[in-house]
Amino acid sequence: MPEAPPPTTAELRRRPVVLVHTGDGKGKTTAAMGLALRTWALGESVGVFQFVKSGRWRTGERLAFEALDTAGPGRIQWEVLGQGWSWIRSPFDEERKAEAALEGWRHVAAGLEAERHRLWVLDEFTYPMIWGWVDPAEVAQALRRRPGRQHVVITGRNCPQEIVEVADLVTHMNKVKHPFDTGQRGQAGIEW
Repeated sequence: MPEAPPPTTAELRRRPVVLVHTGDGKGKTTAAMGLALRTWALGESVGVFQFVKSGRWRTGERLAFEALDTAGPGRIQWEVLGQGWSWIRSPFDEERKAEAALEGWRHVAAGLEAERHRLWVLDEFTYPMIWGWVDPAEVAQALRRRPGRQHVVITGRNCPQEIVEVADLVTHMNKVKHPFDTGQRGQAGIEW
């Protein structure tokens, strides 16, 4: 039986990728938003799904993308799927946070199956997996089976090994120095 010809350059450029931005350093979400901006500028659909951040928190990237959504070639869907920061006080109990995270993941999984976006940003998604709210093996399977040419970027610390294994690109952000170490507080435009 003859060997299949190697893929062409064009075919190699159309392969969908899973990207992971993990580690203790700053810049995971910021890097993902850069990918979202590129995808939007090319006229493609972008879905940003935040799993831990509160919907009441008006981040700079969200404000920018809301403005861009009405002004440019691509389409942007922005959803907050969690119940707010889970490592500080929250009016929601752990069970409700876990339910919200799982509901959010199932919503994203259905969207992947339906090929709703060219790029999916699953922001802070490692946390629901490492806290046991969403099964990393289920996520890995959905990522492997996603149809079409959908790219997925997952952000957050301590990315589960199952996701690292399915990913095509993994970047580990390491903190060398951070102003928080000297007592500085978070700033608009830098942290959000």
